[in-house]
Amino acid sequence: MGSSSGFVGAAVVVLMLVVAGLTDGAAGVGRVGLRRKRLDRQGVRRAAAASRVRGTHVGNLGVVGGGGDVALENYMDAQYYGVIEIGSPKQEFTVVFDTGSSNLWVPSSKCLLSLACFFHHKYRASKSTSYKADGTSFAIQYGTGSMEGFLSVDDVTLGDLTVKEQVFAEATKEPGVTFLAAKMDGILGLGFKEISVNRVTPVWYNMLNQKLVKEPVFSFWLNRDTEGEKGGELVFGGVDPDHFKGEHTYTPVTRKGYWQFDMGDVLVGGQSTGFCAGGCSAIADSGTSLLAGPTGIVAEINHAIGATGVISGECKLVVEQYGDLIIQMLMSQLSPFKICTKAGACFLEEGVHRRDPGIASVLEKHEDVSNGLGNEVTCAFCEMAVIWAQNQLRKNNTEAQIKEYMNQVAI
Repeated sequence: MGSSSGFVGAAVVVLMLVVAGLTDGAAGVGRVGLRRKRLDRQGVRRAAAASRVRGTHVGNLGVVGGGGDVALENYMDAQYYGVIEIGSPKQEFTVVFDTGSSNLWVPSSKCLLSLACFFHHKYRASKSTSYKADGTSFAIQYGTGSMEGFLSVDDVTLGDLTVKEQVFAEATKEPGVTFLAAKMDGILGLGFKEISVNRVTPVWYNMLNQKLVKEPVFSFWLNRDTEGEKGGELVFGGVDPDHFKGEHTYTPVTRKGYWQFDMGDVLVGGQSTGFCAGGCSAIADSGTSLLAGPTGIVAEINHAIGATGVISGECKLVVEQYGDLIIQMLMSQLSPFKICTKAGACFLEEGVHRRDPGIASVLEKHEDVSNGLGNEVTCAFCEMAVIWAQNQLRKNNTEAQIKEYMNQVAI
């Protein structure tokens, strides 16, 4: 975690390592711009229902690199979406540019039974002279929301850049309320081909293969200025120096699929949370407004900023039942798991693999533990409580202060 600064924007740069056939003869940069939407009561409800899913074209600015840009709309800092065009003549759609997926889809004119399609732009193949049929069945499931349809082929334009013969999906089913409530029409995935449904070549790959950008880089600028006219900008082929100060720090992608990288420790108030001291993996996902992580870390962060309600009642029960014993055993130098085993919160049979609780997600649906404590969930919560207590002990806090902190975090 970094300290806050005077900036009202955030910049994210992604370096694409797959650059097959790229030459210096490529074009400039492509841009997609972002604008901000005003907050309203109904919008709050819609954004809550569409928390996973997020341009008008602006002129070519002074960009380091070369390619195109797309302006982005900012809806309550939850959905950043921009305009693309498909077909000849061009049909306009708003999409979320999602580094957490790799496919492009928009609603189809053949979508007749899903309410979401009636409130968004629909692609009409019969009106495009560059359309080519494919017809392969297609379905995708997101963190929230899903769609079904079939594949088609047409030209896709982003800013000044046109990707020829891009395979994309026409959505014929958009069940539920996620996409009904969303401000955008569809999703354009910017992840790796390894996670592309049906192994469809992503738009970004084709942009490189067709030599539309000079540099294998795309970058996001997300405007946090509530009075700003633009919500942000997506630049294909470079970065805009007007949107950052200093130098970028690059880190290698450790696993192709999502944009996954190694992350060091997580500090709260300058102190280690203890959960990622040995390193963690993370992904940069532009398609979600969530910051998700191990439950123990999230609990400490939320406690530090005054948020409540993240940790479940099971954790509170663990602290109440085992808190005093945990504190008494802290000086034993045992691991959190061994302390919890001695306390009776953890049980491990010989040869049974137990998942590391440090990778438990705040989004994970835990099993019902009402039948008693001695199960995996209770064990994980106990280990979190041990680490919280250890962190407080390093600060030379008293037993009473440690117990009070554990009770405050386990809300």
